[in-house]
Amino acid sequence: MGLAKRIGKNEGLRGLLCWLGSLYIRLVHVTSRWQVVNGDHANRLWDADKPFILAFWHGRILMMPKSWRGSVPIHMLISQHRDGQLIARTVAHFGIDTVEGSTTRGGSAALRAMLKFLKSGECVGITPDGPKGPRMRATMGIINVAKLAGVPILPATFSTSRRRLLGSWDRFAVALPFSRGVFVWGDPIAVTRDASEAELEQARRTVEAGLNAITAEADRRLGLTTPEPAETEAA
Repeated sequence: MGLAKRIGKNEGLRGLLCWLGSLYIRLVHVTSRWQVVNGDHANRLWDADKPFILAFWHGRILMMPKSWRGSVPIHMLISQHRDGQLIARTVAHFGIDTVEGSTTRGGSAALRAMLKFLKSGECVGITPDGPKGPRMRATMGIINVAKLAGVPILPATFSTSRRRLLGSWDRFAVALPFSRGVFVWGDPIAVTRDASEAELEQARRTVEAGLNAITAEADRRLGLTTPEPAETEAA
């Protein structure tokens, strides 16, 4: 804990760690053989300069910068606590901008910022189970953003044949170098501006089920098992 606190207070050390983190992501990417599954939806939207919301689970953040077309601007929603700041500074090395806040907890400023970007034709990235879970369970925040902005949600994930799953709440997947890797994209999910409460809940369930399905597919393609989503109160 003492080391973590020292890192948190040391600006120079934080910057160094984030730079090293970006180098590690590049190392994993360049030393591994990658496959992209169902990437046509993203390519069509990118080619047409149409904005969308990139959705991926918090535990699959690490390699997601390498799933993105570098010439397309994206703004990633990150939390304001220390972990979020480290993520923000790491992905900045890949040209990814960030928005601080949450779609559910005191996130009105973040919501306004994301809507501004989407309505100006730029994409945003959201982890529907972030920043603290429950794991692999989508909150309503991403649905509300899609409804207000009138843009589709596009799920995506990655997996690598060599990895470590941490014991964190999100079972964070640490990809290891010299792997076989796969990026799997889901189908676009539309949320109409006049959607009813029931339709919004159905959209939330569709995002959750879609992300869990492609995450399981990515792991299955590499002979791996997928962590179970966190239990809900209803369960």
